[in-house]
Amino acid sequence: MIDVFSWATPNGHKVHIMLEECGYRLGRDWRAIPVNISTGDQFKPEFLAISPNNKIPALTDPNGPDGKPISLFESGAILMYLAAKTGKFLPRSDRKKFEVLQWLMFQMGGVGPMLGQTHHFRLYAPEKIEYAVNRYTNETRRLYGVMDKQLASHKFIAGNQYTIADIAIFPWLRSWKNQGIDWADYPHLKAWFDGIAERPAVKRGVAVLSDLRKPLTDDKSRETLFGNTQYQKR
Repeated sequence: MIDVFSWATPNGHKVHIMLEECGYRLGRDWRAIPVNISTGDQFKPEFLAISPNNKIPALTDPNGPDGKPISLFESGAILMYLAAKTGKFLPRSDRKKFEVLQWLMFQMGGVGPMLGQTHHFRLYAPEKIEYAVNRYTNETRRLYGVMDKQLASHKFIAGNQYTIADIAIFPWLRSWKNQGIDWADYPHLKAWFDGIAERPAVKRGVAVLSDLRKPLTDDKSRETLFGNTQYQKR
């Protein structure tokens, strides 16, 4: 049984979706172990032992490489691991594999961090800083434009096959409204997004742990996520 230590966030959803797309089923082949990041579960020693950067998701697999257990953190690394383990959603040829991995890195280095900052300054920051809101909203729109242009001539993000690049990017776009996005400006990306959203495994993946996540409204939760608690040495 694969254990996934996770929460209902875009990075958590990536791994939930990937497992379901690979043919694993929640409760039969893998378990979702909630790590409530608004109450500080991510700082517990047992979680830090497998995710030293105190971020979700993390994964443990008793049947790792060579049949030995393995634990992994970082969602992109987990997607690559599951692709290698199952032989799915990452091409075997070097050329096509690297075409996919460049878009996975695009998500890890651009889409995730920049859209995350957009969420923070538009929704969660204690004061509205116009410069920050404009900077990250404009960068979000630029990234949406890059993806829209790519999808004008490709069925999926990395070409004409569904891959871990699509799985990595999709969850981050589900909060498009909070990012200040008008879908009318990105018709090719919108068509791709709607198609991915209808995949049965995607529907199952984004539902995992969703009933546990609550709106971030209290000061204690905000402090845990964004305040000094985050920066304490552990």
